[in-house]
Amino acid sequence: MTKERLETYISVKEEIKELKARIETLSEETTVHSVINDYRTGFPVPQSIVGVDDRRYQRLYQNYTEKIKELEHECKEIEDYIEQIPDSLTRRIFRMYYIDGIKQEKIARKLHIDQSRVSRKIHDFLKNA
Repeated sequence: MTKERLETYISVKEEIKELKARIETLSEETTVHSVINDYRTGFPVPQSIVGVDDRRYQRLYQNYTEKIKELEHECKEIEDYIEQIPDSLTRRIFRMYYIDGIKQEKIARKLHIDQSRVSRKIHDFLKNA
């Protein structure tokens, strides 16, 4: 596990939320408007037609759900990696820093240690992993 991959966790979680929101508004995104001529009166009368492009809807829905599954799997791998850290203090630091997105200074205050020790714990663990 790399530091870069751990740092993507919060962004990936946000992307999952965004994709779920897009799925909820998918029918709006795939709505199509068209104009046809209605000849029922003998003369062409423009008529507006509104509908959902079902093929596009299904394709986007499938793409979004596959991407969500992929991202959720990535998040699960990161969470599992952090939960497998043997040292309790290091595990708590990693959980707060990478999963909860808390700054090192605040973690240090919560744990009653120096900010430099938080940084050192992260650096040393990743270096030795």
